[in-house]
Amino acid sequence: MSPPLPSQRYLSTRGGSYDLPFEEVVLKGLASDGGLFIPEEFPSITQRWGKEWLNWPYQELAVRIFSLYISQEEIPHDDLIQIVHKSYSSFRSPEVTPLVTLDQGKRLHLLELFHGETFAFKDVALQFLGNLLEYFLVRRNKDRPENEREHLTIIGATSGDTGSAAIYGLRRKRDLSIIIMFPGGGKVSEIQEAQMTTVLDENVHSISVADGSFDTCQDFVKALFGDADINRTHKIGAVNSINWARILAQITYYFHAYSTLTKSKDFKEGDKVRFVVPTGNFGDILAGYFAKEMGLPIKLVCAVNENDILHRFWQSGYYEKKPIHGQEANGGFVEDGVKAHADGVRETYSPAMDILVSSNFERLLWFLAFQDFQAPTVEARRKAAGERVKKWLYELRNNGGFGVEPAILEAAKIDFESERVSDAETIATIKDVFQTKSACPAVKSSQGTKGTTSNGGYILDPHTAVGVAAAKRSIERAEKGTHHVALATAHPAKFSKAVEKALGGEEGFVFEDILPEQLVGIKDLPRRVTEVRREEGLEGLRKLIRERVPAVGEKLQA
Repeated sequence: MSPPLPSQRYLSTRGGSYDLPFEEVVLKGLASDGGLFIPEEFPSITQRWGKEWLNWPYQELAVRIFSLYISQEEIPHDDLIQIVHKSYSSFRSPEVTPLVTLDQGKRLHLLELFHGETFAFKDVALQFLGNLLEYFLVRRNKDRPENEREHLTIIGATSGDTGSAAIYGLRRKRDLSIIIMFPGGGKVSEIQEAQMTTVLDENVHSISVADGSFDTCQDFVKALFGDADINRTHKIGAVNSINWARILAQITYYFHAYSTLTKSKDFKEGDKVRFVVPTGNFGDILAGYFAKEMGLPIKLVCAVNENDILHRFWQSGYYEKKPIHGQEANGGFVEDGVKAHADGVRETYSPAMDILVSSNFERLLWFLAFQDFQAPTVEARRKAAGERVKKWLYELRNNGGFGVEPAILEAAKIDFESERVSDAETIATIKDVFQTKSACPAVKSSQGTKGTTSNGGYILDPHTAVGVAAAKRSIERAEKGTHHVALATAHPAKFSKAVEKALGGEEGFVFEDILPEQLVGIKDLPRRVTEVRREEGLEGLRKLIRERVPAVGEKLQA
């Protein structure tokens, strides 16, 4: 068998790990030096990819892309096919992530990513990750006695959608437990919390951090990965988009959407395409960056809400926290997952994007540093990139921010633009799109999921509305005829209060009419959730894990 390609071996963004196999990267999640895993090189795709891949169904396209990052020595081709088909068999749309046209005249399209089990884009990655983890563990534990089986404890933080998608992706998986931490006190939407806490499987543990934010939860996750004490007894893995498999899974839908677009009657050879991505933790748009570096001819627009650290970076070259406290941070609806807190996050109508520091931005920074540094060997450039990333993150942690050199910023602007969208603009966009019925005759009433249209108008969730608002601005400045694809990241029923604020007075709109049957009554189901307080810290989490989750070679007593 041929040796693995450079794109099938992995390194850490902070320079402490090199030449790692895919399986180890997925099971570890986070590098031992605290860095994030990335492939040693971007794989290149054939120049004929458009003709070869144009008519492939989503699953076949996914297998082809994943094969560029996973050697057959690690996952044989037939096994990979089975994993992919199992991962997407439960999606309600046969296209998995269908593309619909929102405004034909403006060439504005929506990539619907909410046809999975929890009605959010994260299902695309987390169904795959759950099956991938189970595949590796079952293979490792083959013929082992019960007391020697390897057990993986997956730990994640969520601002809403990651938690439920991860739980649904990993529930009932053998040799796996999952612990999801979410900010309590109304900081995730009612439906999001219900989706997490009503799953009663024994291997699922939902933890509400009563006085924390998403960043608090994410800091706990990183602390547990670096904690020698808990790592002595438990094998810890990651489910957040810090896990490379999450990014890998999302690359597919950029290629699939582009292929679908090229087959439409409005697409002409040479037409430019921009993907506009509602962005919080930078994972979804990073997958688009990988697609572009592989050869997909696109540009990316980073759409953020009022938590605009990424937008400010693209405007200034400075990545800085700007603390907002007390009343100034108030906004949005508690029922949709917003509540002001004092750690610098401004709560908005799009709460899944209310993130102060975007973890996956570190991966982009590494590539920008690597491309900027001139050295006689690739190894020297990699080492220099890791050192520069460590320096920037040290300044962020200790000084609240850092600045990059002008050349780094200019390189970032080649592939990305950015837009900041306010709460008022978010609500106005939901209303405008719904009212502009005549502009979207090509929007289908259903792609397998109830509730995206009502009375002839398309209904956006608030996160998607941020993307559409940003896309409309991009249309004004882009080359005439450019196609814009805004990512529709969640079903509108998950954020009922924002949708009702925008459309409550509209003729013919009744919120209950857009509620999918899978979500009817979910808030009334029995729940299991454990509450912890931020001051309990790492020691409190260690105790909880040891009480609830089996250690390596151990089985908890009922």
